[in-house]
Amino acid sequence: MRINDQITLQEWELTESFSRASGPGGQNVNKVATAVELRFEAERSPSLPAPVKTRLKRLAGRRWTEGGALVLRVEETRSQARNREIARARLAELVLKACERPKPRIATRPTLASKRRRLEAKAHRAGVKALRATPPRQE
Repeated sequence: MRINDQITLQEWELTESFSRASGPGGQNVNKVATAVELRFEAERSPSLPAPVKTRLKRLAGRRWTEGGALVLRVEETRSQARNREIARARLAELVLKACERPKPRIATRPTLASKRRRLEAKAHRAGVKALRATPPRQE
């Protein structure tokens, strides 16, 4: 499976399993295994560089297993073939997104005017809250 010019996933890295899907479909749902579970062994993949694997793990979230595999489950359509296509497209999209290096953040300092505005807003808010307080009792 070709992702881009540098990355091509081998077939042994991908495992597909099929099960019955939930949702609409009438009697077809009870008989045909249309849901697709695509498992990509990302941690063991020689195709992916280490930084891409790290970013892919972060992007995958709970779809990432403890064994280092990425599991995608698709049951959107009634067609098994279409669900397979969707799962492979999602995998390719995730890997492509993981290939993009995040732009490094350049630390900036707040301007003097923004500091002044922040402090004025805090003072104003403190004043509003002080007016809500019950006045001290005079005896």
